[in-house]
Amino acid sequence: MSKSDENPNAFVSLLDDKDTVMRKFKRAVTDSDAKILYDPQNKPGVSNLLEIYSCASGKSLEDAVREFEGLGYGDFKLAVGEQVGDNLEKLQKEFYEILKDKKQLDDMMRENAEKAAYIAEKTLRKVKKKVGLL
Repeated sequence: MSKSDENPNAFVSLLDDKDTVMRKFKRAVTDSDAKILYDPQNKPGVSNLLEIYSCASGKSLEDAVREFEGLGYGDFKLAVGEQVGDNLEKLQKEFYEILKDKKQLDDMMRENAEKAAYIAEKTLRKVKKKVGLL
C-alpha cells in the first residue's frame, strides 16, 4: 500500500470506516507463492503488510512472521485489516467527539494560531537579520 498512489484503494485514510479498511487490505498486492516472509527485495507487498501489522499491533516483525506461519494470504490480509481497522476506530471515535465540541475546537485553533504566529515571527526576524534588513 502506498500513500502517494493516486488510486484510493492503494492507501488507507484515517477516516476510512472498518469495512473500507478491510476491503482495501483484502485487495492488497502480494505475490503468488503464498509464503508470509519478511523479504523487502523479493516480497515487497507481503513485507509492507508485515510492517503495517507490526506497527499497528506493536509486535516485532519476527513475532508477526511467526504468528502467520503456515497461514495463507487471505487470513493474513484479514488480520492486518482487522488490526488497522480496530486502531482507526479508536482514533475516529476521539476525532468525532472533539469535532462535536465547537468551543473546544475554536479554543484549540486560537491557541495554536498564536503559537504559530510567535514562531513564524521569530523565524522571520532571524531571516531579516541574516539578510541585513534589520
